[in-house]
Amino acid sequence: MATTLDGRQDQRAGESEYLFTIDDLCVTYPASAASPGGVAALEHIDLDVQAGEFVSVVGPSGCGKSTLLSTVGGLLTGFDGRISVRGDSIDGPHPDVGVVFQEESTFPWRSVLKNVEFGLEMRGEAKADRRRRAMEMLAMVGLEDFAETYPGHLSGGMKQRVAIARTLVMEPSILLMDEPFGALDEQTRIILGEELLRIQRALDQTVLLITHNIQEAILLSDRVVVLSARPGRIKAVVDVDLPKQRDSTLLATDEFAGLVGQVWSVLRDESLKAFAQEDRKNEEPTHA
Repeated sequence: MATTLDGRQDQRAGESEYLFTIDDLCVTYPASAASPGGVAALEHIDLDVQAGEFVSVVGPSGCGKSTLLSTVGGLLTGFDGRISVRGDSIDGPHPDVGVVFQEESTFPWRSVLKNVEFGLEMRGEAKADRRRRAMEMLAMVGLEDFAETYPGHLSGGMKQRVAIARTLVMEPSILLMDEPFGALDEQTRIILGEELLRIQRALDQTVLLITHNIQEAILLSDRVVVLSARPGRIKAVVDVDLPKQRDSTLLATDEFAGLVGQVWSVLRDESLKAFAQEDRKNEEPTHA
């Protein structure tokens, strides 16, 4: 069921049940030569996420999806509103929050095992402890046989599993993922999506995923948040009424197709608005 968020009274009843909350978040980028008045990226975002929940965010290009992830991850400050984890306000990187990006992030000069150990090493953990924990996480992502391999010998999908393991070994309560499979072919991203679901269930991990892929969002998520064209607002939240134990065989079902249509019916108008915004921007005269 899609619910338009015109008010917050129902969503706020029982705030103590939520692992993290986003309360009236507004982000405006400062003025520049290209945008003398500044750029409003996000406006009045309210979202509460329970522990163990998988939430995906979709929206047209330029709507502020990555900005949203950066604020929750503590990578972007100077915003209006409040983001809190277990009641603690986020004003910088937080130990309960881990981030996996789309870009290649493995260290090519370190083996897979030493890549996964890196954060624990920086935190001063004993060598035996960090090795044990890193190997446990590599087994979780199915890469224990590649512990001594260097990233240059891995496929793109395997490198992303290393990045996920390196983040999860730090035991964050919240895993933020910004288009983590965006550079991969369709078959690989479907398989890795299944792997991510398996890991999320095994660890009871809370995940906030940014994606352009509607099918990916529905397959993986408990809820899909649809953002409007810039400035990004929450246009709707779609509850994914599918079994918790799921895999890619659901892609062929009528129920899945119905959810894809439901999300697209909300997103289509916003995508058209985003195209119109880009056209107007390209038509604006430039000044030397």
